[in-house]
Amino acid sequence: MTTAISIRDLTKTYESGHKALDGITLDIKRGEIFALLGPNGAGKTTLISAICGIVKITSGHAKVFGHDNTTNYRKARSYIGLVPQELTTDAFETVWNTVNFSRGLFGKPKNVAYIEELLKTLSLWDKKDSELRTLSGGMKRRVMIAKALSHEPDILFLDEPSAGVDVELRKSMWRQIRRLRESGVTIILTTHYIEEAEEMADRIGVINKGKLIVTEDKATLMKSLGKKELLAYLDKALSSIPKSLSAFDLGLSNDGLSLVLTYDPAIEKNGVIAFMDTLKRSKIKCRDVETRQSSLEDIFVQLVGAS
Repeated sequence: MTTAISIRDLTKTYESGHKALDGITLDIKRGEIFALLGPNGAGKTTLISAICGIVKITSGHAKVFGHDNTTNYRKARSYIGLVPQELTTDAFETVWNTVNFSRGLFGKPKNVAYIEELLKTLSLWDKKDSELRTLSGGMKRRVMIAKALSHEPDILFLDEPSAGVDVELRKSMWRQIRRLRESGVTIILTTHYIEEAEEMADRIGVINKGKLIVTEDKATLMKSLGKKELLAYLDKALSSIPKSLSAFDLGLSNDGLSLVLTYDPAIEKNGVIAFMDTLKRSKIKCRDVETRQSSLEDIFVQLVGAS
């Protein structure tokens, strides 16, 4: 598979001495959705800005389809569409003129049919003659996406694309992103909506304090780091966890009617059988038992807390 973005030992240190990026090495393949997760100030936006050539790299390099974004900036940048976190638009310009102008900035010839289809896909067609100052925050976000896609890029960066977008618009936006991926566009997104990354991404990267602490296929990450929980629903409420169960990694629900056992399914003797046997010997009756997998959010908190 073709490598869309290749980053090697990339660092960014500001004049203040703050090291925002610390030796990032990463390859992103053409046509994948890569989600970059991390707490505020972790370096997500700085990394995107460095790849796009907005922030000057201190050391290392970033290449876009083999073109160095420092020595061959214009060529590298031509492959990229960027939707920044901040909404920056000309308030008194129309949607149509804004998107058309953005296409022209990249030297692309006019293509009325493409821009029309793009606006229709993003549910902006009925707003094409509206000034941007009249639009809601969610609609302005869609305009930013249309601007980023106006020159038909091969790579699309989405920095917190769901910020200020209601649920309906968000679902529509993700449908469009899936269609873009199907057409071969590489998508790199940062998001605070971890459930969306869990649903959408092919691979996950977690960055913290300027370091990329893990990069993994989503399914592999969930399997290797995701623990399971066994929920035992009790006939009678407990006020506390009995001493007979103190050897297990347990939690007790607020109402006292369920015990939660955390275990690693990859380990053969993971304690589940011993737990159920101990419940029986302790004469604690269960009315039902179920298991659930840790979410990506659980794993994210675990990784960031350990770094």
